[in-house]
Amino acid sequence: MFTNTRNYRAEIIRYEERFKQDFIEMNKDWTQEYFTLEAHDLEQLNDIDKLMSDGAMIYFAIENEKVLSTCMTAPIKNDTWEICKFATNKNAQGKGAGKAVFKAALDYAIKKEAKKVVIYSNHSLKPALHIYHSFGFKEVPVDIDDYDRCNYQAELVVGN
Repeated sequence: MFTNTRNYRAEIIRYEERFKQDFIEMNKDWTQEYFTLEAHDLEQLNDIDKLMSDGAMIYFAIENEKVLSTCMTAPIKNDTWEICKFATNKNAQGKGAGKAVFKAALDYAIKKEAKKVVIYSNHSLKPALHIYHSFGFKEVPVDIDDYDRCNYQAELVVGN
């Protein structure tokens, strides 16, 4: 449960099958609002069960059985995890739901002994970049080509 300074309350929960379609649709809608769905997006959204069986976790901010925000964390190589598929309902923006699910995803990766957590994003997404920086992520050169829209990469080295 989180409560912001305006007494806005939502429950933060781990993945539940009943919210799977909300996760997919929210991420598709968000991506298509700002960019274009790319092959890697569809791979991740179509392979949720496999990602989960490989160790990923999805968090939801829920209010009155409605998803306000969602965020996934997944192992990608060695001790490196990615935080991805981070989306917030337009009506919930600025209320803290996104920051709360992001923190839950980050905490999960750290609990799973991540040594480094990475984020691939775009410089135009100022509110998201603000959240990343508030948790100590530092911008680094982009080292992937999975997304045409990716012109921003940040990482957090854990335990140093």
